[in-house]
Parts: sequence; C-alpha cells; structure tokens
Amino acid sequence: MITAIINGQVFDGERVLEDTTVVLDGSRITAVGGEAPAGAEIVDAVGGTLLPGLFDAHVHTSDEALALALRFGITTELEMQGMNTGAVRRRVSENDSLADVRSAGFGITPPGGHPSELMPKGFKPGGHRGRGDGGAPREVPLMPFSTTPEEAVGFVPRLVEAGSDYIKFMVDDGSVEGHPGLPMLDQATLSAGVAEAHRHGMLTIAHTLTVDATRMAIEAGIDGFAHLFMDRPHTEEIIGLIAASGAFVVPCVVLNASMMGITGASLSADPRVGSRLDEAWTNALNTSYDRYPQGRLEDVLASVKALHDAGVDLLAGTDSAPMPLQFMGGVVHGASVHQELQYLVRAGLTPVQALRAATAAPARRFGLSDRGRIAEGLRADLLLVAGDPTTTIGDTLNLREVWRRGTRMTLSAS
Repeated sequence: MITAIINGQVFDGERVLEDTTVVLDGSRITAVGGEAPAGAEIVDAVGGTLLPGLFDAHVHTSDEALALALRFGITTELEMQGMNTGAVRRRVSENDSLADVRSAGFGITPPGGHPSELMPKGFKPGGHRGRGDGGAPREVPLMPFSTTPEEAVGFVPRLVEAGSDYIKFMVDDGSVEGHPGLPMLDQATLSAGVAEAHRHGMLTIAHTLTVDATRMAIEAGIDGFAHLFMDRPHTEEIIGLIAASGAFVVPCVVLNASMMGITGASLSADPRVGSRLDEAWTNALNTSYDRYPQGRLEDVLASVKALHDAGVDLLAGTDSAPMPLQFMGGVVHGASVHQELQYLVRAGLTPVQALRAATAAPARRFGLSDRGRIAEGLRADLLLVAGDPTTTIGDTLNLREVWRRGTRMTLSAS
C-alpha cells in the first residue's frame, strides 16, 4: 500500500525541510516532496511534525520493553547488555509491533566485576544456546569474564560469532554504584580487547562512570561511551581527550539523575506519559536507583554542554532495563527518551541538536545507514507528533502516529 503523509513539517534527522509530503510504499520511503500519488492512503499531518523514528542508544531490553518503546515512537533500541544478538533476533526484526534492536551481547568484564553485583543470588555464568537465523544452534557467551589480555582477545571472536553487533567493555570499580572495590579491567586487558575487536571490524563501547575510567578507555582507543562520567565536574583536559579521540558519548542523563536519587515522578505525572504506562512501569518510573546521592546533576549537564561545544557526537540513551529489574528505577523504555531530549536541551543544546542525538547521529555512529533520517530509499521508520519539537522539545510527547517498516500504529493513549 502506498501512503502519503502530507501538510506537516518534516524534520529529516538533520534539519527542517521545505517539503511537506513524504510517500511510503511498503517498508520504504519512496519520495520526499512532490504531490501525493493518485490512490495513495492520505495521512493529513497538518499542525504536526514528521520525524524519523527515534533511537534509544542505551538499553537492556525484552519483547515487552521493545513493544513499550515503540508505543512512544522509539523504533530502534541499542542494547548494551543482553540476549538480542543477530543470532537470535529474527523474531524482533520481523515483528512490526516491536522496536527493532541491535545488541552488544554481554560485555567483557573480570570475574566479579560489574554487573556481577547486580545479578540475582545464585546466578552462575555460562553459555546460552540460541538458534541462529539460519536454524543452526549457536553459543552466546553469557559472561565473557577476562582478567588478562589473552582472555579478552579470546572472547572477542566468540562474541562476533554469536552475533554481537558491537563489543562492550566494562571499566568500572563500583564506586559510583555503591559497590566500591569491584574487580575492574586493567589497561593492558582493555587495550588488547579493543584492538582485537577493531581487527574484527567491530565498533567498541565502554561502560565508564568515572573520569579515570573514561581516560583508560580513551587510551585503549574506544569508539564510544555508553555513559557520561558523574564522579566529578569535567575539566578541559578530559573534554579535550574525548573530543580528540573522536569517540561518541551516550550521556544517559536520566540514568545519572536516577542514581542521584531523582525519581521520574514528574515524567509519569505528565498525562501524555502516565496514560500509556501500566502500574508496574509507573511504579518503576516513580522510584530511583539512588546509589550516588552525592552527585550533582548540574555538573553532568555542564559536562554535556562542554562535550557538545567541543564537537563530540552525543547520542540519546536511557539505560532502561526490562521488567522485573525494578532496582533500575526512574527510567522506563520509550518515555525516558523524551525526558533525555529535554535534559539535553536543558544542558544547552537546541531542540534540533537534541533531535539529531536521537535520529541521524546514532544511525551514523552505529552504521545503520537505512534509518535515522527521512530520505528516499530508507526504512519507513517514522514518528508523527503534534506541534513543533524543533522549537519546543516537549512536543515530542504529543504522539500521533508511528510507522515501523511502513506499518502504522496510531498512538492513542491506553
């Protein structure tokens, strides 16, 4: 079926276009601009703005969470620890009621290192036998524990074979999460693992919450950061090092706020959010992680602005977890992306710059060239909202319609 979305403002992932018509044919965008084809289904977007489907560039997810994300206009989630690797995710890729997903699989960490302290009592790491897209069983390393360069190097090809889309490294001594003294990758092991991942052509991501861990990852040649440090204010030195490295940063301001004890109650109180959440998700949003109350949100926001001013690519992410991990309170799938955009604007980005962080920028940095923009030939992953989020960022929550591979979902409140 051919669909023509007409009369709305179009933000293409980088800028507002003069064109006001976008034509879809099946799963693809076939035209931007021009007239609506004869016989097309017409969607009148008058008074609204059409955007690329949004990204959440840091999640831990499940089918339920992917469905919730899509209901808030997030069409792609980037999993930073979990089971949705290429070997086993056909059920997601072909299900247009779920956001699409890419995954790191499981991050390289020492025995007893983060996130081992968060695992259920009695959890034993091992292997998961998944069935790949071709039908053959494949082993997904559940916890690639590494204490030496040789062990890290050995795990990388296993993760690649298991379908990891990028390789994640945990560089965390537990000091921010309230578990100081956790075993942590040393510099030699981190550097060897990153180099091996690069030899396999893989993007590398670091979990770092402190300035010192950030510096270690830069020295190792990391491609991106799944978090922004929160243990101290930024300095010109650390901002300069990140900028010079070319790495991107997923600040996850909503997560940092939650770790400081700031709940998501203001978000759940917004009827555009609360009406779309069930009791369990609402309860999760109304709590907080509350592991680092001495942190200062204004320091985090200042660091975000400094990174942006230095030319660092910022990507919108939340660190949302699936149920029943209620300890990760204060953030939820879908809705918290919209709050993250509001935080980016509060930090000093313009609304257009914040929107790029959830559309074109993550698509480009993660090599997903088929999405993140509105252009002929790309996936028809789209979000229609009422109002103009390119001037008022809160308008992203005025949800009207979402298309995932051209399949339309009307986003009426539940």
